[in-house]
Amino acid sequence: MTTVLYPCSTTVYGAAAQSLQYLTMSRNPVPSLVLAAALSACSLQPEVLNSERIKNRFGNYGVEIIDQDDNMRRSSLYSTSAGKRTCRTYAVVKFAGGGVLDVSDVHQKVIGGASIGSTFKSDGWEIRKETIYVGEVDVPGEHHPITELMQLDSNTSLAVHAYHLHIEKDSTSLHYATIVESHHPAYLDKSELLELYPPSIQADAETILEIRQLVLEQH
Repeated sequence: MTTVLYPCSTTVYGAAAQSLQYLTMSRNPVPSLVLAAALSACSLQPEVLNSERIKNRFGNYGVEIIDQDDNMRRSSLYSTSAGKRTCRTYAVVKFAGGGVLDVSDVHQKVIGGASIGSTFKSDGWEIRKETIYVGEVDVPGEHHPITELMQLDSNTSLAVHAYHLHIEKDSTSLHYATIVESHHPAYLDKSELLELYPPSIQADAETILEIRQLVLEQH
């Protein structure tokens, strides 16, 4: 155990995109320069990383690798209070083969236990999330690893965000991984996730089942 922007509407820019949609549908015409400026601001706003959001909300942040192989890793993104860790996000990462090979230097840091988003960001990459699914997963039974990491009782419902992680720098754009994140109820709930990440893809029943299995699979 180791411790250590497709379209605007698909990421944290959802609220801005909805506002723009309202403006363009309004009976009162919007000057083209105003609309262009709004679109530009939307496209330039950086993706807020999960690690940054945890640190901002709880005062600190760390990552613990629970399990990892060449294709997948499971990790706990946690905050610490009075010397006690609480998992705020349980993340399951499925690496995309081709993208991983093209950024092998940074990827080595990731598999060494570094946080994915902040590691790529510090190396000059832009992070974009293409949301696949936002929903909830019921964690059943007693002593499940996730509820133990989160310091929660059993039979807890967790908000889930599944997305394709894309990285971009200069003229290079890569699909690096598909990530499923389950969040502590005191951190993010389903309504907050939908506001932050309006899904750009309608997940089918098979995809939703696979997402739930990835979350609940014992490691």
